[in-house]
Amino acid sequence: MSFAFTRVGLGRRLAAITLDWLACYAIVAASIGGIGKMSPTHSWSVLGLFFLEVGILSALQGATLGHKIFGMKIVRYSDGGAITPLAALIRTSLLVLVVTAITFDEDGRGIHERLSGSVLTRS
Repeated sequence: MSFAFTRVGLGRRLAAITLDWLACYAIVAASIGGIGKMSPTHSWSVLGLFFLEVGILSALQGATLGHKIFGMKIVRYSDGGAITPLAALIRTSLLVLVVTAITFDEDGRGIHERLSGSVLTRS
């Protein structure tokens, strides 16, 4: 049995992940001297920073920068409590694969949420 949660629509999810990605892109671009100096190899740096940002912030505060701004939080699906660091790692690892994040079940949860035992709710 799971706790009752308020679903988060796809629009909010996309806005939050876009904001997180753009923040990581801006940090990498600023660290190398500007957008004009970005090369295709810097995409891996952006992805690495995105992985760290999402993983660390999810584990420590239950929300990324984008989640906070758009009024969302990550909780355990079973009881609404804080997710564990292991759940944050599983969720983030599957999130960066993209396909697990855009494939939803009947509850509106992505595969990355299902396998990590988490759910994104309104805060």
